[in-house]
Amino acid sequence: MLKQGSALDRYFMISARGSNLSREIRGGFATFFAMSYIVVLNPLILSGPDSSGTTLGFTAVAAVTALVAGILTILMGAWGRHPFALATGLGVNAFVAVTVATNPGLTWPDMMGLVVLSGITMLILVLTGFRTAVFKAVPDGLKTAIVVGIGLFIALIGLVNAGFVRRIPDVAGTTVPVGLGFDGKLLGWPTAVFVFGLILTIALVVRKVKGAILIGIITSTVLSVILELTLHIGPSFDGKTHNPQGWSLVAPSFSGWAAPDLSLIGKANPFGAFEHLGVVAATLLAFVILLSIFFDAMGTMVGLATEAGTIDKNGNIPDVDRVLQVDALGAIIGGGASVSSNQIYVEAGAGIGEGARTGVASIVTGLLFLVAMFVTPLINLVPFEAVAPALVVVGFMMVSQVGKIDWQDWGIAIPAFLTFTLMPFTYSIANGLGAGFIAFVIIRTVQGRVREIHPLMWAVAAAFLLFFAVGPIEAALGLK
Repeated sequence: MLKQGSALDRYFMISARGSNLSREIRGGFATFFAMSYIVVLNPLILSGPDSSGTTLGFTAVAAVTALVAGILTILMGAWGRHPFALATGLGVNAFVAVTVATNPGLTWPDMMGLVVLSGITMLILVLTGFRTAVFKAVPDGLKTAIVVGIGLFIALIGLVNAGFVRRIPDVAGTTVPVGLGFDGKLLGWPTAVFVFGLILTIALVVRKVKGAILIGIITSTVLSVILELTLHIGPSFDGKTHNPQGWSLVAPSFSGWAAPDLSLIGKANPFGAFEHLGVVAATLLAFVILLSIFFDAMGTMVGLATEAGTIDKNGNIPDVDRVLQVDALGAIIGGGASVSSNQIYVEAGAGIGEGARTGVASIVTGLLFLVAMFVTPLINLVPFEAVAPALVVVGFMMVSQVGKIDWQDWGIAIPAFLTFTLMPFTYSIANGLGAGFIAFVIIRTVQGRVREIHPLMWAVAAAFLLFFAVGPIEAALGLK
């Protein structure tokens, strides 16, 4: 038992935030299970060859992904003192992979070097107070919309990861982009595991059972293991075959210890892209990365802190500078280790839903990531379908904030609507923020209420206009 008023209790503000050690530990485990898939998924995304034919290597990317996530998440817990966990950002790593594949002459070290430079720029913006000032300049209504958008986004991630919602093949006659299950039908035992887990988790949450989300994850995982051992269902994707009734990525399985391959650390070349692509093209790529990591983290931490109840009456997050410092280091360290920028994960909401309120939970999550470098069963044991119910339930909790938006004020309502709809619809937090910020500036100007626009909001809206115009700019300059 943690003694109330002890040095540890005071430093992490455990009692002050209405938490206790058991909640923090449960929350740390729940967050780890919710986001551990990145150790398997990141190597798949970064698996392609660069212009020289060089690949990063699956085992090396997996090991370093776990290592960097563990170190940064522990740092977030110990320094930032919030229940936020970091790992390779899915939006940035996909952008990195596509850019390397489509730009002749660009190598993996070159691209990771741009990530490092973006992180250094970000750290400078944090240390000068600019990034914190931008956060405080965002109207409360838009901050609420960010929470709602994160909730919708995390719920969609859960539904898609579980195979409950799937993309419709792009063929003639297709009228919708996504649909229910496979060909409009719910098929397969993995989907049944998700439905079972969702019903169980909802029931436990409604009954206010302690550890409801973690119980749901563990119970669904046990059921998944039993089903896989007896029925040999297999994954729906292994790079060669497609089984619509199989596990979405990770089939529950056991394996042993393995020495981590850390050979990718220190391979980034910060100025290689400028040599191979030229100053203009390399600068545009760095700008896109910078904007993405700048606002993804801001949106995510607002949503998570609101759900955790750690935002004060003025809408500020305690120790926000520390949180942003660690997030900036995520890009520097992630790029330097060749696994792409690391950022705060919305899946940390699973731990918050379990009761985590302090950095102790993040330290637990980080330690589990470090163990995962060696013990692969901690990663391969839990399928998406067992974790997805937690994401859907947490998404509901966050979306419930929508009533705080002033729907009578169209200068807030319309930007808020664009913010929380575009986040899930474009699978990007930054896109939702950009649309909302631009709309806010335009509508307030049309309303004749320019004085209500903070000067920094003008700068942010202009930056997002440039962000959305990168494609046409590249085309005009002959870079694509």
